[in-house]
Amino acid sequence: MSAISLRQIEGRSMGYYMLLAAFGLFVLFGLGSALYMEHNGHIVTGMNNQVVWGMPHVFAVFLIVAASGALNVASIGSVFGKSMYKPLAPLSGLLAIALLGGGLTVLMLDLGRPDRVIVAMTYYNFKSVFAWNVFLYTGFFTIVAAYIWTMMERRMNAFTKPLGVAAFIWRLLLTTGTGSIFGFLVARQAYDSALLAPMFIIMSFAYGLAIYLLVLMVAFNETGRPLGDKVLLRLKKLLAVFISASLYFVAVFHMTNLYFAKKHGIESFILMNGGIYTQLFWIGQILLGGIVPLAILFHPALGKSRTWIAVSSVLVILGGLAQMYVTIIGGQAFPLELFPGMHESSSFFDGVIHGYKPSLPEIMLGIGGIAIAGVITTFAIKILNFLPASLEDKVMDAHHGAKQ
Repeated sequence: MSAISLRQIEGRSMGYYMLLAAFGLFVLFGLGSALYMEHNGHIVTGMNNQVVWGMPHVFAVFLIVAASGALNVASIGSVFGKSMYKPLAPLSGLLAIALLGGGLTVLMLDLGRPDRVIVAMTYYNFKSVFAWNVFLYTGFFTIVAAYIWTMMERRMNAFTKPLGVAAFIWRLLLTTGTGSIFGFLVARQAYDSALLAPMFIIMSFAYGLAIYLLVLMVAFNETGRPLGDKVLLRLKKLLAVFISASLYFVAVFHMTNLYFAKKHGIESFILMNGGIYTQLFWIGQILLGGIVPLAILFHPALGKSRTWIAVSSVLVILGGLAQMYVTIIGGQAFPLELFPGMHESSSFFDGVIHGYKPSLPEIMLGIGGIAIAGVITTFAIKILNFLPASLEDKVMDAHHGAKQ
């Protein structure tokens, strides 16, 4: 990178230590919540025999999906040869590893017996998507770590593009595997769709880029490094494209379900009379997580304001959490169709909408996963050269011209 130098932050200010301490405190809260739930059993959570994946899974799946999307900035630079994105690539790889680490930690601690993860890592049922994901997750860590090494070690730069291509393909496989966890669950009417895999991929682009934008803006603002409009507006436009594509896939997904008579029940539940799930879908996912950010980003004045770009990124993240809540918990709340075409009822809650109210330990465990990603990122940018020294417009123009 002829015109761009990468430098670690000093990390000596009170603000830095306060941020690191805040993340660390929430990590402790998350670990304490996991210990509390393990000691007392899942009876202290909102989960039950019908809703077995609760709030921790909402956070975990969101973080795992966002991890794939956070790598998109690096992929654009290395795989597609866009030189403007190459100085942004190391931070992109770091966020991908940090988010996946946070998500998998929540997932492991929500098992009830975290020590049993050794069984999942040593005995495989290759008919299970979960078994496939063990390889996808570990492979992602390995490939992205090697990818970052080739970007930051000058002697290894020749291997950046091949490893970038491998990382790009692997992250598509990873997100496909995550979406397929739900897509292959034929017993649940809310799932059981091949569209979930590509929908998760395009949603990962939006979630990951929104997180990347926030981290980039905060890091450069707090360290006093120049961040030019050229880079920021380019990323802003890319985020708008990904949000639009996500809304398109959501529309196609529900229109496809409405085409099949057997899906009318779940579609009516999610779209019309599902209570909190309908509200989260229309207000959280579609309005606040999609339409409002698009309106901000395409607005001639607001779309150039850094504050409003940050607001739109936050809304995309909140909309993503709402999306995961509706997909994961709403999909379980709707009763299983044990006898198609028949109405059933019993003392085992057959044919009944299942209740779920998230408990504080579940929420704190999920937030703890976000905090783990924050600790990894905050500490890593202090000890290694993940951030460019400057991204002001004249520097980017010189770098972009040198690469053409």
